Amino acid sequence: MSIIEEFLRRTKHRPFLAKAYTSGTVLRVGDGIAWADGLSMVGYWEIVRFENGKIGIVSELRRGEVGILLLDEQDANVGMKVYGTGKEPEVPVGESLLGRVIDPFGNPLDGGGPVATSEYLPMERPAPPISWRAKVNEPVETGIYAIDLLVPIGHGQRELILGDRATGKTTVGIDILINQKGKDVIGVYVSIGQKESDLSSVIETFTEHGVMNQIVIVAAPAAYSPVLRFMAPYAGTSIGEWFMYRGKKVIVIYDDLSKHAVSYREISLLLRRPPGREAYPGDIFYTHSRLLERAAKLNSKHGGGSLTALPICETQLGDFSAYIPTNLVSITDGQIYLDANLFNAGRRPAVHPGLSVSRVGGSAQYKAIKKLAGKLRVDLARYEELATFVQFGGKLDEKSEKMLIRGRRTVQVLKQKAHQLVTPEEEVIALVLLSEGLLDEIEEEKVNELLWNFYNYIKGLEQKPHIDIYKEIDNKTKQEIVDLWKEFIGGVYAGS
Repeated sequence: MSIIEEFLRRTKHRPFLAKAYTSGTVLRVGDGIAWADGLSMVGYWEIVRFENGKIGIVSELRRGEVGILLLDEQDANVGMKVYGTGKEPEVPVGESLLGRVIDPFGNPLDGGGPVATSEYLPMERPAPPISWRAKVNEPVETGIYAIDLLVPIGHGQRELILGDRATGKTTVGIDILINQKGKDVIGVYVSIGQKESDLSSVIETFTEHGVMNQIVIVAAPAAYSPVLRFMAPYAGTSIGEWFMYRGKKVIVIYDDLSKHAVSYREISLLLRRPPGREAYPGDIFYTHSRLLERAAKLNSKHGGGSLTALPICETQLGDFSAYIPTNLVSITDGQIYLDANLFNAGRRPAVHPGLSVSRVGGSAQYKAIKKLAGKLRVDLARYEELATFVQFGGKLDEKSEKMLIRGRRTVQVLKQKAHQLVTPEEEVIALVLLSEGLLDEIEEEKVNELLWNFYNYIKGLEQKPHIDIYKEIDNKTKQEIVDLWKEFIGGVYAGS
């Protein structure tokens, strides 16, 4: 059963408006666009029905004719009658979508049978008004040191993930969703224009880590028409909004909006709209902003739910100033920039501390982490300067030498393997060890391994240090962590 047939089957109980509503005739067809006269009462983005039962979407309104996007080139022929329906594209929503892989119309792609729901929402919906919103101050626990400590994300925020091809953008997004396992957080992963093999790999990763039952995957692979690729993020957002308006926390990953922009450019050029910068249409900024504005944290009066948007964007050779990246940077509340040079040097995740920023900042950090991580960004910047200076044969004084040693250990702490995630308590432990200088005398290459062994050592203890992440760490707790580290290094680790 085709995408369109399945859509029509699901909408039989909600009949199209009668033919008398408005009708027209197809004048010409080409490149996935049908042009029709008549249809004087149709609106932008309305579904129309051809006499053969196929559907299209109105995307261009001109004097005397309308442009209709076809989901398949064979859906319409010249002379065919076409009828308005008064409906906009919708997507099924509800709990039954969890664990499923669907296309933008809600048709299953996972072989699991039809989605068992009778609820639908329009793909295009207005963003929540300002009066419904609350302050973004609740941390998203990503489990990634470099994000939680340097560029924290809050529930309801819009944080861009960008970088060159193959720098780990998708891996960061996947890890953020994996780290929500067991938490009361819903994930929506929107795959736009990816190869089907890459999508299969993502699904397999979610399944392996036991988090698929909390995730909905909306997929429009590269083989799909540009119309479906364009619709995918709007469908995913509507699915997330259904949960948000029921008080749930939702994280939506758009992978990626670069391909989404290319799909919209293709549609616009086929509709003969005037091209602008880099041949993108003039309303590309509005296209993405109206999508990302739907991310919000609602106040208690409106349920207290949230939708966190994490769009992914690909840069070319680190060109931050290209059209789509700059658009998205200006729309979002900050960006996580993954640098190709850092990635190739083995610093993974390759988060660039200088070019990454969160406009929510410390408001989206636990108090314990906020206090300890306050100077981390500055210290890393100083370390980078010193490391560059030393490369050219510069001599350092004792204080600068210590700073260089500390910086190298900090870089080692921030290194993480894919899917090897940490808890906020473990992040506090790492920050205490760094700030107290206990890692300075450890061999640089062993820092990361020792930390993970130390976490496992603490998990095996009956008497663990009491870490309250909602409060600043007091001296007593610091001392407990210091004593346990000395015990681990001097006893357990030395004995091994």
